Amino acid sequence: MWTATWLSWNLLAPLEMRFDPAPAFVIWIFVSNILQLILLPVIMVGQNIEGRVSEWRAQMDFEVNKKSEHEIEVIIAHLENQNELLLELMRKVERR
Repeated sequence: MWTATWLSWNLLAPLEMRFDPAPAFVIWIFVSNILQLILLPVIMVGQNIEGRVSEWRAQMDFEVNKKSEHEIEVIIAHLENQNELLLELMRKVERR
């Protein structure tokens, strides 16, 4: 958007209000493209690092979820055992 505004102003505005002649604009675009090409590997390396961190975080979440599932299974087994003991006690009380 900024580039389009810059170009249209310097091409369509009255001559005394133009602040950048046409060849300078082309040079500005060329220099900005060269800068983008130079910085592209840095951006890609940063994205790869973020991807690895994201995968590591997902793996840690998975391990925490597995541990939580195991703890829940232990708690459920304990509660089922308590339930059976209570039912057995209730049957003994009912017999008396």
